[in-house]
Amino acid sequence: VQLQASGGGLVQAGESLRLSCAASGNIFNINVMGWYRQAPGKQRELVATITRGGNANYADFVKDRFTISRDNTKNTVYLQMNSLKPEDTSVYYCYARRTVVIVDYWGRGTLVTVSS
Repeated sequence: VQLQASGGGLVQAGESLRLSCAASGNIFNINVMGWYRQAPGKQRELVATITRGGNANYADFVKDRFTISRDNTKNTVYLQMNSLKPEDTSVYYCYARRTVVIVDYWGRGTLVTVSS
């Protein structure tokens, strides 16, 4: 499975960005897709995930600001990020999990920089 993320960039505080991640290859039983992030010197942390059926899970620090969605026909997951804060500055990694036999996949990451 290959995960190709796009949409990162530099924005000012309060602005919005939309990340996209397309999965390709053997996507059979890829049930969960989502996003993690990692800031310099910090551990990677969950941002949001979504199941094939549309059940979403969010980290507390992004609730009411970020929205995750998924287009199963395109094998693509999106992260709409609104009201961005400087502390949202991180490399955002696309994530996918194959269920039945658990296997996790990671994309290369896309940098989001929020200036104050």
